[in-house]
Amino acid sequence: MLKIAKERLNELYGKIAQTQGLFIPVKKAGEVNYAIWGEGKEVSLETLKTVKSPKNMFFPQTENMMKFKTEGKNIDIIDMRDEKRPYVLFGVKACDYKAIEVLDKVFLADPVDTFYKARREATTIVTLACSRPEESCFCSVFGIDATAPAGDVTVWLDNENLYWQSNTEKGEALTAAVKELFTDGGEAEVEAQKAATKEILQKLPFAALDLSRFKPENLNELFDDPAWEELSEACLGCGTCTFVCPTCQCFDIRDFKTNDGILRYRCWDSCMYSDFTLMAHGNSRTTQMQRYRQRFMHKLVYYPSQNDGLYSCVGCGRCVNKCPQHLNIVKVIKTLGGKNDD
Repeated sequence: MLKIAKERLNELYGKIAQTQGLFIPVKKAGEVNYAIWGEGKEVSLETLKTVKSPKNMFFPQTENMMKFKTEGKNIDIIDMRDEKRPYVLFGVKACDYKAIEVLDKVFLADPVDTFYKARREATTIVTLACSRPEESCFCSVFGIDATAPAGDVTVWLDNENLYWQSNTEKGEALTAAVKELFTDGGEAEVEAQKAATKEILQKLPFAALDLSRFKPENLNELFDDPAWEELSEACLGCGTCTFVCPTCQCFDIRDFKTNDGILRYRCWDSCMYSDFTLMAHGNSRTTQMQRYRQRFMHKLVYYPSQNDGLYSCVGCGRCVNKCPQHLNIVKVIKTLGGKNDD
């Protein structure tokens, strides 16, 4: 294990940025999101949750796909992708890293999404262990260890130092490029931080959520549960939950006429919108209850039944913090899941 003094972190960022892009949590206008690092930017590793998850680095909110140019009956198709420069995604929490694994199963399965794949292959992910989880966190319910996230490199941060451990070949390559800034040591400090954080995690309000009812064999029973009506009654259909969620993967593809042709792009979409999957005959889910049910059945039943029990929720708590009506997944689990509300 290696360590570097906290006051020297800008040296580390600069060293990484000499050879590749560095995306890191940056504070701007009072909010923290991932952005390209540069001198003078206010890095905020202490922020537990960025407003948007780092999925935006692999699956952007909007993305140009191709252009069409027409001349008479001739159509030229112009591929707009470019070669992806290698970059480092720094400071990813355990829940958000697990969310990338969820996205991988969607976008890297046949047929492979080549836009997503190119970004994944170009990226070295540096994860950051949590030391101050919040009351809205419940990643441990899904078997995630916030104190020891996976990734190409795992780092821990305390008041004095950042501790560094490489885990993969990509991680070893990055470590070799910056090793001159580090000294050896930190094992005892990291173990002490892990133990202290685990004590906090056990005491969080949602640590005992019961997922035992959310199984494929209970699909019909859960689908027909009358509780969905009351749960969804106050839903605004605003889509906030889907846009802050690190695992939501729905998108729309649209064509836009420009001065010199047609631009095809894709953008995030939400199953909570009334025009989601709208077809010529109308929409297959005509009420907000049906749309609300679809979102949470997918997270807790449909997705895990098709992916060896892996839930499409990672307990990051963003929807808990952001839903204006408090209709988040925790409320669904408490109402439809087991009996433990502690």
